[in-house]
Amino acid sequence: MASKLFSPQQKAQIAAAIQEAEMQTSGEIQVHIENHCKGEVLDRAAQVFETLKMHQTKDRNGVLVYLAVADHKFAILGDAGINAVVPNNFWESTKDLMAQQFREGHFTEGLIAGIHHAGEQLKQHFPFDQRSDQNELSNEVSFG
Repeated sequence: MASKLFSPQQKAQIAAAIQEAEMQTSGEIQVHIENHCKGEVLDRAAQVFETLKMHQTKDRNGVLVYLAVADHKFAILGDAGINAVVPNNFWESTKDLMAQQFREGHFTEGLIAGIHHAGEQLKQHFPFDQRSDQNELSNEVSFG
């Protein structure tokens, strides 16, 4: 079961990485983990993105890290606002960074590396504004 893959401490580390990244940007990052991917990984990630209402952020700058553990599949999906400004190969380079950790069995570290990498781009293009920014989405890992 996907929720058992991570200890409470590891889940807290992932949530803390999301919070840390989001303290520097108006962007929103979420991690969703499930056992099996129903269909193509990017299609499933897009469904989860919508289910989590990530497309409803003010600046359309949400980033979803989707992981299907039993199927060994994962995807990173950015909303229209962030996709319009990141380099063309950004999501692939983020996936490569994460995959390197995943291959070594370091799932928590891989997720955190991807969160930090995405957070750096979000910070550049959507800097945090203390007056108007609010946490629009949960920082907790969601499970399907």
